[in-house]
Parts: sequence; structure tokens; C-alpha cells
Amino acid sequence: MGNREIIDQGDRYLLPTYARYPLALVRGQGMRVWDADGRQYLDFLAGIAVCNLGHCHPRVVEAIRDQAGRLLHVSNLYYIEPQGELAQLLVEHTFANKVFFCNSGAEANEGAIKLARKFQKDRGEPRRVEILSAAQSFHGRTLATLTATGQDKVKVGFDPLPAGFRHVAYDDLGALEAAVGPETAAILLEPIQGEGGVRVPSPGYLRAVRELCDARGALLVFDEVQVGMGRTGTFLACEHEGVAPDLCTLAKGLGGGVPIGALLTTEVAGRSFGPGSHGSTFGGNPLATAAALATVRTIVGEGTLEHCRAMGAYFADALRSLAASCPSVTGVRGRGLLLGVELRTGVLARDVVQGLMARGFLAGTAGDQVLRFAPPLIVEKEEIGALLVALDDVLQGL
Repeated sequence: MGNREIIDQGDRYLLPTYARYPLALVRGQGMRVWDADGRQYLDFLAGIAVCNLGHCHPRVVEAIRDQAGRLLHVSNLYYIEPQGELAQLLVEHTFANKVFFCNSGAEANEGAIKLARKFQKDRGEPRRVEILSAAQSFHGRTLATLTATGQDKVKVGFDPLPAGFRHVAYDDLGALEAAVGPETAAILLEPIQGEGGVRVPSPGYLRAVRELCDARGALLVFDEVQVGMGRTGTFLACEHEGVAPDLCTLAKGLGGGVPIGALLTTEVAGRSFGPGSHGSTFGGNPLATAAALATVRTIVGEGTLEHCRAMGAYFADALRSLAASCPSVTGVRGRGLLLGVELRTGVLARDVVQGLMARGFLAGTAGDQVLRFAPPLIVEKEEIGALLVALDDVLQGL
């Protein structure tokens, strides 16, 4: 089928929960994807920060093929070889001592919320049930993670929402200090807000939050679903500030394109999840963990992080140079290869995305006024240069 046939089929049979672009992608390799009509695009969104190694990376494809020919699923009633190997690798490259696997970022955040509350009850603090999160945050689409999300637009129509959640301004230590009280179980934060506009907090903010949690008896939870897995040039984004949480959630880039999520925890916090306290039928199954194992090994072992830092700095500098001569751009922010371009009032990011798509480039939005770039970590200068030429052309036409 061609683009039109695939689009018509989807419109007829799928629930309209996405404002989809009129494009049907059918093949990918590295930085490139092709639509059903054979047109090629350079992908500067990577499936929303999922394909961190690009599309169909050879090591990931090989791992999937090999595992699919041996064992797809058995359930967590038994030990799973690649699951244990993946957990060990994540522990060795992060603050964590233990790992729980699930299927998505929302599930990982659900697990973190459950564990934070159970931890407080186990230590004799049953009234500590409140989860503090930030305005403009995004933590998932389940009822609990939707409530934790600091954006009202995603909550419309889903009342009553679960109790025990409150929001404070992001990057405002004073507001957070005033909000933390005897009912606070945990503070849930993105080290960089992705969906909320690619917002990087002030230097020292995350460390101050860590100190606040230690002083007030709350757990610190970092949602690294979008910003982890090397996206910012370090394995976890919190490493830039030298801060370790008690709990951390991963998904998106973890599986190289295969759905998998993870809840990372310290030894102390993790003790509150014993047999029967939490679970997942598909979480960490052989196929998903084999794909993730190949992904993580490649990210930490083949210079991917160094390349991300170099390309991220190059891309950000080039975007700022473009912004200096373009009245449609009011700012550039981000870290590594998660970058946001803030547009002046009246210029919609979605319109720019559509202009780029017409020129053979895929990008995303992070709100109405922010253009988001999250290319595979393997992107090269030549590809960035081509994108910048197209972006300048689109912006000059606005």
C-alpha cells in the first residue's frame, strides 16, 4: 500500500487519539526513514527519543533475530538470562543497586509512585503519601502518572483523578521547600523537562533538591524516560549535576525501538518491593531485554556518549547562530542531542515541523511554541548541516 491507502485505513479503524501527520513510514536505516511512496527523510526526532542508535541498528537487529529464534516469552515466574544481564549492566553504569522491568515509561513511573508510598509506610510513616512534581512536567498517560503530570490539558475529562499529588513551579527551590511537608513521600522530577518545552534547570537546582529530600525524609525520583540513555551526553542526565536519586525511571531509548521500561532503585528503597508487591506479565521478557542489552552495550561501549556530546554542542551552536539572524526564533535550549528552539508568538512549532517534513526532515514539538530536535545519537555534522539549511528556509518563509 502507498501513503494514502495506509492513512485511509488508519483513519477508518484506529481511535483518533493522535494528531498524526499525513505520513506512513515503512522502513528505516540509521538516520533515514522512508515512507510508503518511497520518499526518504532524515529523522531528527528518532521516534520521540526512542531510536537513540538510529533505525535498525545492526547490533540490535541481530540480538532481536537471535532471541526471536530461541525464546520470546516465559513470564517472570522464572529467571530470564538477558534480563539479569541487563539489570547488571544498568547497575554497573548508574547509581542503582536493583532494577524492576516493565513495558513503558508510564509503567516505570507508576512503579516509582507505588514504591515511594510503600517505602514510607514500611519505615513507619503511613501519612507520607503525597507525590510532589513540577508544573509543565510529563510523566505518562495512566491515571496516576497523568495526575502527576503538571499539564492541565492532558487531564480534561478524566476526573476524578487520584488523590495525593501536588505541583510546584519547576526550577524554583523556594516553592519546593515551601511545599514539602510531613505528608510528602517523594519529589518526582525530570532532570530536563522534555514535553514541557525542553527546559534545563539552573545549575545547582537538582543538588539542592537532593539535599532537601535528605533533610525532610522524602525520596527523590528522577524521571529520565526521555532524557536518559545517553540522550544528553551522559548515560543519565542527572550525571551532569553529579546528583544521584533514590529512584529513576527509564524507557524510550532503552530498547532500541522495542518497548521496555525500567525502575532503578537503591538497595535501601528497593527493599519495600518484595514478592507479590508489584509485577508485570511482559516486563523484561526475553525479547525486550535482549534488544535492550544490545542497545545499552553499544551506548556505553562504542563512543556513543562522546559523539553525542560533540554533536550536541555543534548542533546547539549552529542553532544559536541561526537564531541570531532569524526574528522567528527567540531562544535555543537543551543539552546534548535534546534541543528546543523557542519560536516567537504567532509562529507555531507544528507549522515549522510540516515545513521541514515537506523538505525531507522529521522533527517534533514540545508545546505550541517550541520546536524539538532529538535525533539519533549517531547523527553527523553533514546531516545537521542539511537540517539547518532546511530550517532556515522554512523560518525565512514565515
